[in-house]
Amino acid sequence: MITLQGKTIYLRALEPEDLEFVFAVENDESIWEFSNTQTPYSRFLIRQYLENAHQDIYEAKQLRLAICKNDTFEAIGLIDLFEYDPRNNRAGIGIVIRNEGNRNQGIGSQALELLIQYSFRQLNLKQLFANINPENEASIALFINFGFEKIGIKKQWNLIDGVYKDEAMFQLINQQS
Repeated sequence: MITLQGKTIYLRALEPEDLEFVFAVENDESIWEFSNTQTPYSRFLIRQYLENAHQDIYEAKQLRLAICKNDTFEAIGLIDLFEYDPRNNRAGIGIVIRNEGNRNQGIGSQALELLIQYSFRQLNLKQLFANINPENEASIALFINFGFEKIGIKKQWNLIDGVYKDEAMFQLINQQS
């Protein structure tokens, strides 16, 4: 079981008790454009997902961790490695902090730092990438702060509310490997 400790937060594997939290995040339409979600998820499907969350990244090709506060142990966000490619030692990375009240407090920075360290040290990944809406200035600033470089723009990549929007791609190369 993975637990990664930060100053005020920690990352942990998903538990069956996270059903309502994951359900709320996955069905929050305000973040669907960032996750490419198009339809709501049922509790049944999320329960099935959580039952299979024991699979490691090598089986599932993804890793989703809960971001929890040290003082309350409350799950406040999710951070993911996705599109894990063991042949080329790379994965995508995404993060969501559910409530706006928990944003802009350094929580995303701590979570991203922990997952980058885990990805490079334990998983021996060569690179991480992030796909970000160019209008999401906070997310871009977060990733740039950790050394991610903008490597391109996918023009009119995502159809959101009837409008095609660009998507920026950022990349972080592990210089230690």
